[in-house]
Amino acid sequence: MSEILQRLSSEGVAIWLDDISRDRLRTGNLEGLVRDRQVVGVTSNPTIFAKALSKGDAYDGQLRDLAVRGVDVEEAVRMITTYDIRWGCDVLRPVYERSDHVDGRVSIEVDPRLARDAEKTVAEARALWWTVDRPNLFIKIPATLEGLPAITQAISEGISVNVTLIFSLERYGQVIDAYFEGLEKARAAGRDISQIASVASFFVSRVDTEIDKRLDKIDSPEAGALKGKAGVANARLAYALYEEKFASDRWKALKDAGARPQRPLWASTGVKDPSLPDTLYVDELVAPGTVNTMPEATLEAVADHGRIRGDSVRGAYDDARAHMAALKEAGVDYDDVVRVLEEEGVDKFEASWKELLGTVERELADKGGAR
Repeated sequence: MSEILQRLSSEGVAIWLDDISRDRLRTGNLEGLVRDRQVVGVTSNPTIFAKALSKGDAYDGQLRDLAVRGVDVEEAVRMITTYDIRWGCDVLRPVYERSDHVDGRVSIEVDPRLARDAEKTVAEARALWWTVDRPNLFIKIPATLEGLPAITQAISEGISVNVTLIFSLERYGQVIDAYFEGLEKARAAGRDISQIASVASFFVSRVDTEIDKRLDKIDSPEAGALKGKAGVANARLAYALYEEKFASDRWKALKDAGARPQRPLWASTGVKDPSLPDTLYVDELVAPGTVNTMPEATLEAVADHGRIRGDSVRGAYDDARAHMAALKEAGVDYDDVVRVLEEEGVDKFEASWKELLGTVERELADKGGAR
């Protein structure tokens, strides 16, 4: 077992794997990562499923049965993905129980084509919650403006939510408020709010990718010196906002009624710029009560050579504010950056979903013809 990962976990960072596949599940690989790599949660997305389906034969039997039954492609996608998520929830159930229901969570995403429609998002969140039928499930809802009321409604109905695609501090504050409102409504309806959970997935590396692209266009030594630092600075200020919001009287009233905090989750933590350290978005975002969901390559890099030196967030707020101010001075429009990132994020999620539909459609046609 990696001492570095143990150290990271002991600092209050929950290590989640940003991947799932039928092959991981049937071979016991996921169980091994839980045992040997401190993994206490799993996140998924359509790209992950499309990749899993395109490799090996793990899905062949189910695909053949679905083809024989003439199941349409969208229903087939949901049957395939919820099967894996349900199995993942069962693998992580012991973690869920021994962590007092904090960790051991597995996330599945609503159809991203619904990101701008709150009513349909809630309807699908309900359907996924019922279909998987595991208490340690998270339903992923994107943090679009239209997604905010969907988050509130889902929480109010007792559905635990992983809020995804958060880039801006303003939107993050709105996400926390949506969580508070959902808990308040759940409490007013007589629900046990101690059983409702949520994480807020704040994206990191994509912020650097977009801002560094703009700094390259500015093409000055001053701009060049600012590269590769915005993602961490933005996330650190998100944690400062988390501390502020969860010290409020509004939260205290909910906490006294048994509510659990909505933990910040660092997403998009695979480093995309090869000039940056491959463990950057783990080493520099260590803070208590957080989640870091990592691709396996990042997980193994941290296990091998991560530099975990204690809390690397709370003492760095002033530096983070100074960096964001320097970006503004250099001509980088933060509001435009996060707007572009949200729009691109929704578009990329939709493209991934269509890719998944296409993969399943081809596989169904192949298995149907093979019989």
